[in-house]
Amino acid sequence: MEEKLMEILNDLRPDVEFEKETELIDGGILDSFDIVSLVSELNSEFDIEINVLDLEPKNFNSAKAMLELIVKLQEEG
Repeated sequence: MEEKLMEILNDLRPDVEFEKETELIDGGILDSFDIVSLVSELNSEFDIEINVLDLEPKNFNSAKAMLELIVKLQEEG
């Protein structure tokens, strides 16, 4: 799962070191267009539904946070 997430992130923004970055949103690295694309991709790839309440910077500031969100949503679903 982590490998697929990294593949999605690297396809989205090959210029970012997602393994190390912890302020993807707060640091302005990902913009709203990136997030829209990312959410769509994550929803379809991991069979989850990221809703408006999940769209908080803390859930998208790092690859680790995104992975935790994916796992949480899969467990709830």
